[in-house]
Amino acid sequence: MSEARQEKAPFWLRDNFAPTFEERTDYDLKVIGHIPESLQGTLLRNGANPQSGESAHWFLGNGMLHGVRIEAGQAKWYRNRYVKTPLFLKPDGDVMDGLGDMTMSAANTNVIQHAGKIMALEEGHWPFEVSNELETVGPNNYERKLEGAMTAHPKICPETGELLAFSYGMTPPYLTYLRASASGELLQTEQIEVPGATMIHDFNVTRNFVIFMDLPAVWNFEGMATTGLPILWDESYGARLGVMPRNGGNAEVVWYEIDPCYVFHPLNAYENGDKIVIDVCRMDDTMKPGSSAPPMLHRWTIDQASGRVTETQLDDRVVDFPRVADAVVGLKHQYGYCAAFAGSAPYGEGLIKYNLEKGTSEYRHLDGGQASEAVFVKDPAASGEDGGFLLSYVYQPEIDQSEVLILNAQDMLGEPAARIQIPARVPAGFHGNWIGD
Repeated sequence: MSEARQEKAPFWLRDNFAPTFEERTDYDLKVIGHIPESLQGTLLRNGANPQSGESAHWFLGNGMLHGVRIEAGQAKWYRNRYVKTPLFLKPDGDVMDGLGDMTMSAANTNVIQHAGKIMALEEGHWPFEVSNELETVGPNNYERKLEGAMTAHPKICPETGELLAFSYGMTPPYLTYLRASASGELLQTEQIEVPGATMIHDFNVTRNFVIFMDLPAVWNFEGMATTGLPILWDESYGARLGVMPRNGGNAEVVWYEIDPCYVFHPLNAYENGDKIVIDVCRMDDTMKPGSSAPPMLHRWTIDQASGRVTETQLDDRVVDFPRVADAVVGLKHQYGYCAAFAGSAPYGEGLIKYNLEKGTSEYRHLDGGQASEAVFVKDPAASGEDGGFLLSYVYQPEIDQSEVLILNAQDMLGEPAARIQIPARVPAGFHGNWIGD
């Protein structure tokens, strides 16, 4: 894309959101500082990277995986690969034409590992398995037990190893709950009754419950002309939270009304007696023509005894891409990590560590760098929930290259443990994870 044309392009097609087309592998990356010896694995990231160079919305475009391999204190390689789904293999195909074909995935939103399989995910189709070297293996339909789609944001229980997930659709069933064993067997498929078709990007889990967010981002093809997606904000739909036992069914869902809002990404949820506490990056609205309200950290407290939900704003800064340590997913957390945004800028200008028990935070400004979400990796030699490292892909505009920033999570404002220099630009993308050895 020419420089003049890029200036007129929407944000997701310019600057560090613009796609990169070359698949490459670079070995023996330069490291500033010292990579902790306990880090043994690969930091993976996924994002929409349209092979045509064009897309109608940030959420569309072919998935491209990026990975940095770390072994024995060295950054062995950086590699990027398209997820070569049938949609990728039909470059003239329209992602909207493939809504009924579960293989026609963009596979562009997240990448996780469960039951020994690395999977690239998006919310309208089957997961796509990839190799340790990021080469595409093929779709994973859980031995034909998965008939519909699966969310890009499943949760892996740290106590049972189960994968908890869901799917949503524009035709009934609008919402389906999914549960897979630690070994990767799909154990449960449960249709959940909701009034209509809405965009449900994520959900919440606790030790004993799953919590669905039924919010008023409603399927409407008129949205294609204004938002670029067949979804529009419709406050009249209402907003509610549905609490269901993790092994339960539709008849056991208890619904709680809340004020209209939208949540793309929750931080975490846990039980406190008869109460369920949910920390989320809450927006007043989304998918409205023009601009949507920015996300800020809020807390919902569901009182199951009284049937009421209390909402508390925890911070007035614009934050998103929240994370907790994998060991406390669904359990009580003290710490959370978010990317902080400058005004309406769609990238993180800094990283925030929240101490939610003390109501304090630490903010690390990146001095012009643009951060992805920070992934927490436990240090086996360190104690405490925050005993470990935060790893984030950070784009440096002045050199048009990216790096992996490694911070000591217990010393957010101190000197980085290491900065791994990548001789390429890693686009802003969406989500990723640490795949440990």
